[in-house]
Amino acid sequence: MKMRILIGFMLCATIASAQDEDKPLRVAIAGLAHGHVDGFFRQLQKRKDVEVVGVFDPDPALHKKYGELYGISTEVFFTDLGAMLDKVKPEAVATFTNTFDHPVIVEACAARKIPVMMEKPLAVSMDHARAIQNAAARNGIPVIVNYETTWYRSHAEMHNLIKDQKAMGDIRKMVAMDGHQGPKEIHVPPEFFNWLSDPIKDGAGALFDFGCYGANLMTWMMDNQRPLRVTAMTQQLKPEIYPRVDDEATVLVEYPHAQGIIQGSWNWPFSRKDFDVYTERGYAGAIGGNTLRVHLPGQPEESRAPAELAPDERDSVSYLIAVVRGRRKPAGLSSLENNMIVTEILTAARESARTGKSIPIAAK
Repeated sequence: MKMRILIGFMLCATIASAQDEDKPLRVAIAGLAHGHVDGFFRQLQKRKDVEVVGVFDPDPALHKKYGELYGISTEVFFTDLGAMLDKVKPEAVATFTNTFDHPVIVEACAARKIPVMMEKPLAVSMDHARAIQNAAARNGIPVIVNYETTWYRSHAEMHNLIKDQKAMGDIRKMVAMDGHQGPKEIHVPPEFFNWLSDPIKDGAGALFDFGCYGANLMTWMMDNQRPLRVTAMTQQLKPEIYPRVDDEATVLVEYPHAQGIIQGSWNWPFSRKDFDVYTERGYAGAIGGNTLRVHLPGQPEESRAPAELAPDERDSVSYLIAVVRGRRKPAGLSSLENNMIVTEILTAARESARTGKSIPIAAK
C-alpha cells in the first residue's frame, strides 16, 4: 500500500511539473530606467510563454510611458518593490534599474526565493557584487547577468572551435571592441542617460558600460581564470557632454600566458561589438553576432556563418525560462561566477585609471 501511495504521489508530481512547464512564466519587471527594458517588452510581445504580472519603478511618469507604449494595465504597475513581489508572486524578476541598485533588487527577491535576471554589468563595486553573491547563496536563487553578446552565434562558434575542438592551441591574445557614438549621440531616453553619465549609479562611463563586454568574454574564454593584474587608461574626449565620467577606455588584462585588450568607447563613428582571439596556431574573429573569421593552421583565412544556437540559448527570455523551469543552471557568460570576476576587472581598471598604476589582482 505504501509503495502504491508513493508511486501515486510521484505520478501526480510529474503531471503537475509538466502542467507548470506548459504555463507562461510569470515574470515581474524591476525598474524602467534602463533603456534595454524597451527591447525586453518588444520581445515579450512576440511570445506566449511569458506573462508580465507586475512592473516596479518609483517614477509614475515611466509607468505612463511604458503603459501607453505597450498597452499595459495600470493595475500592473507598482512604486513599491516589496509590495509588488508580495502581491503578484512572480516566478522570476527581470531587472532594469541603474547598476547601483542591483543589490537592493536581488536582496528583496532572494528573501522571497525569486530568481533574478539583470542587465549587465553585475555591479558598480566588489562590495555590491559580494552583497548580490551572498544574498543569492543564502537563499539558493539563481542570478543571471544578461549581455547582448551572450546570444551571438559567432561567440559560441568561436568557443567551440578554440575550447572544445582545441583546433588552434592555447589563447595568447584577445581584443574586445565594444561601443558606439555615445549615449546622447544615439538618443537614449533621458532616464537612461541620467544614470549612465553618473559615476555612482553606473560605476564609471564607457569603462563600465562597454568594458564589461570584453571582461565577460575574456573571463569565459579563459575558463574563469582571474587575471594577474589590470592596467587602464580612460579619457574624457567630450567633457561638455560627459563632464563626470569617462567616454573612452582601454584596459589591459594580464594572464600568466595571455593578454587581453578591452576597448570601450562612446566615441566610435558607428556601433560595434567585435571580438578577436589569437592563439598559438590560429585566429578567430567575431564580427557582430553572425559572422566569424577563422584562420586555422595550414589553411587560408575564411568567413563562416555560425550554426544556430540551442533553443534555450538563443535569447535572454528563453534562457530565463529554462533556468526557472529547472532545465538549465546559469553558466558561462551569464553566470554569477564569471561576473564576479568581471566586476573585479572593472573595479581594478577604474582604480588603475585613477592612480596611473597597474592594479594586481590578489590571489584567493
